[in-house]
Amino acid sequence: MFISQAYAQVTDGASAAGGAAGGGIASFLSLAPLFLVFVVFYFLMIRPQQKRMKALQASVAAVKKNDSVVTAGGIVGKVTKVEDAFVEVEIAPNTRVRVVKATLTDITSPNTKPAND
Repeated sequence: MFISQAYAQVTDGASAAGGAAGGGIASFLSLAPLFLVFVVFYFLMIRPQQKRMKALQASVAAVKKNDSVVTAGGIVGKVTKVEDAFVEVEIAPNTRVRVVKATLTDITSPNTKPAND
């Protein structure tokens, strides 16, 4: 009884070895949908986020005095002084806060119009 099962496995292996050329294509085609999902995910999720991050980094590097900024903590104010890694933000009359440039999430120049106008 055990020998017949072992013989069956050997003969199945031999027939699979003979048809190995078709097995490679079939295994590739079974992975193609997964590869397609990753490609779509890259173009719909990762690439746009990278573009947004590059635009934000460029605007943070170009921040200047009198720009309106929002920090990651939600503090809204006007830039009064710009240093290499820090920005001084006026959040109320005579109230200035020194924040790290990397925490800026939104920068608006005073001469730009709001989006809803």
